Amino acid sequence: GRHGITAHNHPASDQFAKMAALTTSSVTAVCAVRGAKAKFAGSRAAFAAPARTAVSSRTSLTVKAAGRDLWLRDSAVAPPHLDGTLPGDFGFDPLGLGADPARLKYYQEAELMNSRWAMMAVAGITTTDALNIGGPWYEAGAGDYDFPIPALLAVQFPVMGILELKRIRGWLATGKSGVNSDFPWDPMGMNNDAMAVKEIKNGRLAMIAFVGVVVQAIVYRTGPVAALKDHVVDPFGCNMATNIMHIGSTF
Repeated sequence: GRHGITAHNHPASDQFAKMAALTTSSVTAVCAVRGAKAKFAGSRAAFAAPARTAVSSRTSLTVKAAGRDLWLRDSAVAPPHLDGTLPGDFGFDPLGLGADPARLKYYQEAELMNSRWAMMAVAGITTTDALNIGGPWYEAGAGDYDFPIPALLAVQFPVMGILELKRIRGWLATGKSGVNSDFPWDPMGMNNDAMAVKEIKNGRLAMIAFVGVVVQAIVYRTGPVAALKDHVVDPFGCNMATNIMHIGSTF
């Protein structure tokens, strides 16, 4: 009956189970051998080239360290007195000039004033040179403007003296740059942290540019736009290395 058939099928079931177990053991052994081969120092996987990490083609001269942008790559420590609170503070003070807090505020204002003068100077020199207005900028001071020098000094000294006195007094009282009685002076409503950083960055660039314009005028005896045109036309014959050899003949 039913019990006889069931008893008769037991040997076949045991044989099937043994074959399945043997197959599973074989597969496990093969996988173990393949894994060991992959880890072997002489295998192809050991000598395979590591995956490349995508690197941006544009590099920056600043590096983030402790949540800040520092002026030099791989520089992780800024001077203690430069804590990132000043606009344009990238931890650059190799001489320690700003270690004194009072002097640091003065140097900040002095840098800002020189930056503004440099931006106006570079813009004026470049514009007059590009539009060919007047003669070379370095000869403008020797021109005759139908205004006697004594009269010019009599007007310029009192006016500039009063304005500068008001500016320094206002800065000492408020810690802000201004004009006359307005501190800060912001007629266009642009006084914010982002614009302060942009202003000092452009100001520093303008100061470097002005030094370059002055040296260029001494060596090459021409304006920045004219010198750029000459360099574009003949880059190998008109550059800093070739022109500086003729500095004696430019005076």
